[in-house]
Amino acid sequence: MPRTKLSRRQFITTSAVASTVLAASPRSAPALYIPSAVKPVVISADNGHQYTNGGTKTTVALAFELLTKDNTDVLDALIAGVNICELDPEDDSVGFGGLPNANGVVQLDASVMHGPTKRAGAVACLEGVRMPSLVAKALMENTDHHLLVGKDAQTFAKQMGFKIEDDLNTPNSRKQWLEWKRRTDPLHFPDPVKQAEASMKATIEMCREGLINYDHVFGTINCNGINAKGEIAGVTTTSGLAWKIPGRVGDSPILGAGLYVDNEVGAAGSTGRGEANLYNLSSYLIVEEMRRGRSPKDAGMTALRRIKSGTTEKRLKNRRGMPSFNIKFYIVNKNGDHAGVSMYPASGLKPNHYGQYALCNENGPKLVDCDALLDGSPLD
Repeated sequence: MPRTKLSRRQFITTSAVASTVLAASPRSAPALYIPSAVKPVVISADNGHQYTNGGTKTTVALAFELLTKDNTDVLDALIAGVNICELDPEDDSVGFGGLPNANGVVQLDASVMHGPTKRAGAVACLEGVRMPSLVAKALMENTDHHLLVGKDAQTFAKQMGFKIEDDLNTPNSRKQWLEWKRRTDPLHFPDPVKQAEASMKATIEMCREGLINYDHVFGTINCNGINAKGEIAGVTTTSGLAWKIPGRVGDSPILGAGLYVDNEVGAAGSTGRGEANLYNLSSYLIVEEMRRGRSPKDAGMTALRRIKSGTTEKRLKNRRGMPSFNIKFYIVNKNGDHAGVSMYPASGLKPNHYGQYALCNENGPKLVDCDALLDGSPLD
């Protein structure tokens, strides 16, 4: 067959067509990754789907409703949600009526992080203010600081116009404190080791008798969310460890421990034994694992495994040699993918849920079982 001579114009045109065909071929380079649309979602500790403070909406339901409105800031939506638990006298893990410290005083911690502006605020050992999450937000918006504690946190709250109350106990929280005190301190300040053992024994007995929720011994609510614009925020608020030494600060108000948000990656927060979380700065670890490409679930499991391997003291282990405490993480990434992970699975026995989290998306609010690292229960 005679060879056809191509003009320069024909050669350029033919080459362009060939390039287009090759680009469309399945054997060509991988197609450009196009991320899916962001899926708005709110997740929280399980009490975010249990308490309504006499209203009709739970934390996650209200937060999702507000978060999906055009002009509502993502953090404002989450804080409005957790305010329900902070104000509800029946939720003895957060805010008003939270289980008090060893002296019978309710001391509250909270932190907030706003992904879009990369700002944060936190308060610890705050007395007399029912909604510490709002004080943390005020600190974020009105100062150059991230954390205030104790009496000075209360003074700041007063300066910002918050009402200061003499006592945040409810009849229930005071009743439970008196029961704990009766069981642990009959002779006033026994040997510290025996006192610690007596405290844990009495607390576990009260849990098994259904007087208090085991999760609320380390009571907290963390709530994280992302809106349709991909803006992420989080808030953690708590009355802290039940019967704690006055002045004890847990993980909740510490950035990177009880809460961490990076608007380019995602958010993570926790409930459970704060000291175990603080040792690892687990929320920061989880976000960094997601930055490396891990899914929310896998990132959370990495943190749980690290906590488990770091639990070496005998007093912190149950009869099986496993951690004698639960800890849970609530995780959402930049695309709206989410997970709840826990050291132990949901028990199915209320009031001790162990391993559930609250979720609200376009399908409505519900409780979901966490993915658990271990089987059984922390009380085994």
